[in-house]
Amino acid sequence: MKIARVFPRKTKASPTDDLAFFDEPGLFPIDVDEVHVSVTFSWDLPKAEYLSKAWGSIAPVRIGGPATGEAGGEFVPGRYLREGYVITSRGCPNRCWFCSVWRREGEQVRELPITDGWIVQDDNLLACSALHIMSVFEMLKRQPHRALFTGGLEATGLRDWHVHQLAKLKPERIFLAYDEPRDYEPLVTASRMLREAGFTSHHLRAYVLCGYPGDTFGLAESRCRQVCALGMDPMAMLYQVGNRRRDPEWVRFAKLWARPASIHMMMKEVSYA
Repeated sequence: MKIARVFPRKTKASPTDDLAFFDEPGLFPIDVDEVHVSVTFSWDLPKAEYLSKAWGSIAPVRIGGPATGEAGGEFVPGRYLREGYVITSRGCPNRCWFCSVWRREGEQVRELPITDGWIVQDDNLLACSALHIMSVFEMLKRQPHRALFTGGLEATGLRDWHVHQLAKLKPERIFLAYDEPRDYEPLVTASRMLREAGFTSHHLRAYVLCGYPGDTFGLAESRCRQVCALGMDPMAMLYQVGNRRRDPEWVRFAKLWARPASIHMMMKEVSYA
């Protein structure tokens, strides 16, 4: 089946083939069997609705993607994410109040057939079986690029054998997470384990949730600085509810604390707190 994939927003993860589109259809109709409008971010849903109508004259249209609340199926390399991205499991057993993954994908982890790729986007890879995790590591060893665990590895799930295998794999980047105060102590332990295995701030980053109800710039900056003190670069992730307009000041804060160059400069300056 020939499928045109339409995306409301172009990102570095977007496919780059001839059947990936980011706007209305052009003047010359294309020959496809279906049109899939894929929406990652909830604030892009209005544009997705518009695009689905615009493409309706070309072929039958389906809207899907994380923003719709639709659970993901089997992962097809290159279909909704560009070459190199890979998802080997879906779902997460954690019921984090701020996260949509367990609501959308379920609390039981579903292990998928493992396809080639080096940018791992699993919801919670370390919640998978040891056999599946080892199979993912083996797959990553034969890739043309060093692995990036951009989906994140849960600090509480990190074990010595994971670290041993990661050290052998030598990934380009590992992301952990600091979403709530209770995440700090597991993050301390995980950072120590990884640094003892030879990883440095060039390899380690931590997503830091910020801008949620009750959060302040001072508290958010303090969490980011705690991550820096652990030998990792923070990457601020702005809390978002639906397509509600985001506070420009929080957007600015998140951008500053997501770029290593600006982070290293700010570590030398006076904090918000």
